[in-house]
Amino acid sequence: MSEATPILQFGTSRFLLAHADLFVSEALEAGKALGKIAIVQTTGNAQSATRIAALGKPNGYPVRIRGLKNGVAVDEERRGMAVAFGLSANQDWQTVREIASVAKVIISNTGDKGYELDSDDTVELADDFTRAPKSFPAKLCLLLLERWQLHPESEISIFPCELIPRNGDRLKDIVRGLADSWQLPAGFTFYLTEKCRFANSLVDRIVSEPIEPVGAVAEPYAIWAVENQAGLTLPCVHPHLVLTDDLDHYENLKLYLLNLGHSYLAERWLVDARAKHETVREAMADSDLRADLEAVWHEEVLPLFAADGLGTEAKTYVDHVRERFLNPYLAHRLADIASNHDEKKRRRIAPVIAWAEKLGLNLPQTRLRAAMATIKQ
Repeated sequence: MSEATPILQFGTSRFLLAHADLFVSEALEAGKALGKIAIVQTTGNAQSATRIAALGKPNGYPVRIRGLKNGVAVDEERRGMAVAFGLSANQDWQTVREIASVAKVIISNTGDKGYELDSDDTVELADDFTRAPKSFPAKLCLLLLERWQLHPESEISIFPCELIPRNGDRLKDIVRGLADSWQLPAGFTFYLTEKCRFANSLVDRIVSEPIEPVGAVAEPYAIWAVENQAGLTLPCVHPHLVLTDDLDHYENLKLYLLNLGHSYLAERWLVDARAKHETVREAMADSDLRADLEAVWHEEVLPLFAADGLGTEAKTYVDHVRERFLNPYLAHRLADIASNHDEKKRRRIAPVIAWAEKLGLNLPQTRLRAAMATIKQ
């Protein structure tokens, strides 16, 4: 079983099914993937359990690609064929341990709170591998500890896909912190540092709807940018998986053009008390609001990229973002984007204002500054 699944994945999200898992599926067809994937449900979520039960069927699962690509409408179905089977961390922990001991790659997407620790995950777990920890970092720490004991020289590459800056570094620090707090052997700490490759990565694809019981509806655009490091083993070779020495470049494009654009539309939705269920596409159909967003991009953000020598690439990226916002099939509600709105503005808008000041650009940035002025103190 473990030899057939060199990729172990924590998280059952429809995003991964339509992103990394679909990449592996398409790469398998071309003979450019390590092999199939074993997916682990890490929580007691009923929807996740339903997906786990439905995974691993011979005909795979559907991913419907719907949107615009170079101005042309795309509406097609692909089959995700890379998932061998699904497991529950609580019910199938022994199997998870067996796979983790020999896997070549671990992928994760455990949600906004996936890196939070649990007070029940104590040092006693390290003396009894048969009990699954509650938190994902503790699960990973215990699995890597057992792997080190069984195969002390075996390398493994770990690809966190959570939307956290420097996610690989962050996860590695948490796992090393657990190793320290549990007072695990120094040899294991060395193993974490020298044999476990925690990759920083950025993922980007809007996956708008589930297909029940398993599957997803996604936009045509997709990228998985992975920061290069020595010894890293990729799960597959795919046109949308980019190995880069400059991950910040990709993160800045996404954060300060796509994410900032979303937050600006959400800001206007809140301030102008617009329709309760308005979507991004509907907001883009408002010519005045569309003109304001275009002005934000072209007058308040793109000049910063141009000053850093990235003007042409940033403008091309905006063209992609515009097309994504105009997706006729995507019901991306501004109410959803507006959740945690003030914190998102601090991450997406405030740094752009600071960046302009650092570059010494004389940009009023009136729209962005007005958005920051509404943050509740």
